[in-house]
Amino acid sequence: MSTPELPTQPTLRRLKQFGVRPKRDLGQNFLIDSNILGVIARAAQLTPGDVVLEIGGGLGVLSEHLAPLAAHTHVVELDRSLEPALRDALDPFGDRASLHFSDAMQLDLTALDPAPTKVVANLPYGIAAGAILRTIEDLPLVTRWVSMVQKEVGQRFAAQPGTSAYGVPSVLAQLSCDVSVHRKVARTVFHPVPNVDSVLVLLERHGPAPELALRKLVQQGFAHRRKALARSLQLGPQATPDLRDRVRAALLEMGHPADERAERLEPEEFRALHEALRA
Repeated sequence: MSTPELPTQPTLRRLKQFGVRPKRDLGQNFLIDSNILGVIARAAQLTPGDVVLEIGGGLGVLSEHLAPLAAHTHVVELDRSLEPALRDALDPFGDRASLHFSDAMQLDLTALDPAPTKVVANLPYGIAAGAILRTIEDLPLVTRWVSMVQKEVGQRFAAQPGTSAYGVPSVLAQLSCDVSVHRKVARTVFHPVPNVDSVLVLLERHGPAPELALRKLVQQGFAHRRKALARSLQLGPQATPDLRDRVRAALLEMGHPADERAERLEPEEFRALHEALRA
């Protein structure tokens, strides 16, 4: 009896060849439309000197598409059962590709050698926002991100002040990067087909990550969205008795009402507020 032929599309082939069953609890939605790989690569603008970090390697179809275009590719994957499929994808590239089995939110990104300069990934939905913000903070040499994320996550990162989507991820990302939703992505490019819409979100770094104290100010500022910013900050664990009055005075100096809410401030105005409070 002849052996059934394997599909030519790499994801479908590896699903069958290695007996992989996607795990919903890990947010595994594998890319099965090879055309989207070219879209992602072109958006990443990879050069032969780039070092790529891919979070969520899956079955390696994006990994093996990126690896020939860069000096080195780091692939991070949580699910060890995918190792045979990932080895099949990456072994042809020898020491130009590194496979890291780890939780991307726990892995010491600063120890990656060589240090990444681009982040290109079909991010697991459960960690997408946190992974982008963490790489902004921990990988100062990264200049560009191209990430597949849930539509709402992409909209939050690119949101403008005064909109309902504007919040902590918007401010923290935009303090360091220009952010845009690059394009919508059809659900049919994935297997299994997800029950949410996806987008490619594009970030280009224009400055260093905000320092920890500024990040904490932003997070506390949005902690009570129905309250004025000064009141929300006053409710924080490190608040001094005069903080509310100082925030109100700083807002007035910046041309805002004293009772302004966090969602009305531009990202750079949070930086200015931080500097005013530190003076």
